[in-house]
Amino acid sequence: MTDHPTTPICFGLDRPTDEASLIAFIERFARPGLLASLVPRLADSEITAALDFLTDLMQKHLSDKEYHRLFLAETP
Repeated sequence: MTDHPTTPICFGLDRPTDEASLIAFIERFARPGLLASLVPRLADSEITAALDFLTDLMQKHLSDKEYHRLFLAETP
């Protein structure tokens, strides 16, 4: 993960800007300090909803090989 706190986040201009902004947003969201503060405050249903949403995206857009290599960081 790269840490670019000055990378602007701006949605709605064009696809490349949206993609770059989503990457920057998710990188910031995944910071350990933020997650350590946020996750204990989530309701069980919110944890399940987040997990369902993220796994659905991966199942829809990644092959099994990509999932194992990119998400699970398994090497062949």
